[in-house]
Amino acid sequence: MSFRNAPLAVTHSCDKSAIFTSEIRAAIDALIAKYPTDWKQSAVMPTLTLVQDANDGWLTTELMNAVAAYLDMPEVSVYEVATFYGMYDLEPQGKHKVCICNSVSCLLRGSDTLLHHVESKYNVHPNEITADGRFTLKEVECLGACCGAPAVMIDKQYYENLSPGSLDKLIDGLE
Repeated sequence: MSFRNAPLAVTHSCDKSAIFTSEIRAAIDALIAKYPTDWKQSAVMPTLTLVQDANDGWLTTELMNAVAAYLDMPEVSVYEVATFYGMYDLEPQGKHKVCICNSVSCLLRGSDTLLHHVESKYNVHPNEITADGRFTLKEVECLGACCGAPAVMIDKQYYENLSPGSLDKLIDGLE
């Protein structure tokens, strides 16, 4: 089930955990159920992903605070997770995310060429959104796809062994 652009907010309550709609709360509860009862906080990463997807691909402080309240954990602990992992974004994003791996394997196989090509052709730099809002360019530490280097992730789909031309076809095909 996709929650991209799903409504998040319930505005009639002062309870921070009530900021989420019943659908989002049900999805979070399903995530929590995957962990032992005393380990509710273990659901923080999938919960942040769910909430980010439902909020046009980024997390606000208010949403992170609501996740902390819902999972009964300190707000700072949620901030630590959201700022440590590169898959979480704390600013508005383009409609799509184009993530180019910069690990050693990918660099040796041309990811730097891909990055410079995208910067030049689409007039965008890492952590910026294209002028048309179509995508955000991200340079990421490792996509874990070394055997298919250079690797790129567009939204949540991996692509390997790319050239500038094959990457252009993927980017140009974005809605």
